[in-house]
Amino acid sequence: MANPKRIQQLDLNLLKVFQTLYVEQNMSRTADILHLTPSAVSHAMKRLRESLGDPLFQRSHNKMVPTAACSRMAPLIIDNLTRLQQILQQWGEFEPSRSDHVFRIGMHDALEPSILPKLCEIMSRRAPNVGIASVKIDRTNLSRDLGAGHIDVALDVSISVEKPVRQQKLGSGGFKVLMRKKHPLRYSLDKPAYLRSQHISVSNRPQGMTMEDTFFRQQGLERKTNVRCQNYFAAAKILKSSQQILTVTSGMAEQLLDDDLCIVNLPFSIPSFGTSLYWHENTEQDTALAWLRSLLLEVLVQP
Repeated sequence: MANPKRIQQLDLNLLKVFQTLYVEQNMSRTADILHLTPSAVSHAMKRLRESLGDPLFQRSHNKMVPTAACSRMAPLIIDNLTRLQQILQQWGEFEPSRSDHVFRIGMHDALEPSILPKLCEIMSRRAPNVGIASVKIDRTNLSRDLGAGHIDVALDVSISVEKPVRQQKLGSGGFKVLMRKKHPLRYSLDKPAYLRSQHISVSNRPQGMTMEDTFFRQQGLERKTNVRCQNYFAAAKILKSSQQILTVTSGMAEQLLDDDLCIVNLPFSIPSFGTSLYWHENTEQDTALAWLRSLLLEVLVQP
């Protein structure tokens, strides 16, 4: 049970350590992020446990797993810490041309080639000292990462979300097939040949279906994947000396295309996929993040 006297005297710096440990669930990473020693993190959690009367976290292998009470209360604490931070940030209006703020944008690395060059070009003119960090996105923890300020906004395929996450759909796209120019199926790729072919898939997860496989499965289609890569550019290099084919979004196909490769239409129809911009509702009044969202919308609607 929480100690009322200790709560009144609580050092709010402990809550920052608590927030980071809750997000990272690892003592060493928490210490690295906060530029503290692991012993300092451990001491901070001991003080907070004594004040709140709860173990807060339990060690399981290399993870610090939150207790039931911690899981229930942490989102409320983090939301209010984020709100306080945003209020303090608005103490002075955000001025892009004079700011040196670094924004963290969650996105899949497949989106980087089509978004970051345009974004950096515009920012070099309007906000030359503002920084951008592209961060790996975790769809299963999108709400937590946005609420905790781990990322400021996210760009990803359109999925169903609930408050406090907000979403704006940006458009839709389809898939193309990439192969080497001298591939025997370049001019004869039909549905049976596609399904019989050797495929490369790209994912930074160790297992599980890719986005295109999900669409295929919905239509009762199944292909054989011989090679699974983490990087699209590595996959494109494999194509140049093999009979493999690669199914990618239209935008990524254009990014990978060179003198040795060609783009072929997918020989059957599957639903197009949507792309959305995501943010936490607590950030809607933050002038800096409102500027970032408007800039991203400007970039993403460009032809």
